[in-house]
Amino acid sequence: MRAFLTGPLIRLFPVGLVLLAIQRVVFSQVHLAGTVIEIMLALAACTGAGAGAERGAVAGFTLGLMYDLGSGTPLGLTALVYAVAGFTAGYGLSWTPTPPWWLSSLFASLGAAVGELCQPLARVMIGEDGWFDARLYRLVPVAALSTLLVSPLFIPLGRWCMRVKRQQWKVMAP
Repeated sequence: MRAFLTGPLIRLFPVGLVLLAIQRVVFSQVHLAGTVIEIMLALAACTGAGAGAERGAVAGFTLGLMYDLGSGTPLGLTALVYAVAGFTAGYGLSWTPTPPWWLSSLFASLGAAVGELCQPLARVMIGEDGWFDARLYRLVPVAALSTLLVSPLFIPLGRWCMRVKRQQWKVMAP
């Protein structure tokens, strides 16, 4: 029980609830190029870019499940898409263990773009039609750009939520 109470999901739930409220109230009214900015997807991708692929997938699935429960989408669909986004963004950490901030931001942006591309694919797989259209050419760049802009704030927030500390380099004694 102690492991759950001190685990990362206890930190992720309140942050996710606040961002979900902001997503539903503020960003549902604000449009960029005719599309809604998805900050929950941005947090999932930024958490992956800051904490790694596995933790990014867990955070993405948790945030997506919260989004599914708060809206009328099929349960687990957005969770799967956000988990893919978090995993994709975190996969960059397997190449470089301590990337600079700008490279982490690019990984997060790439993860958000992949997540936004997976959304119509997942909807088609459950039988909903009309998701592959010209809007996709606007949705993916807007998701990538908005994630790129908020990533300097969301990557440290995602690290804090998942209880990941940056590696400290130590000098070895001769």
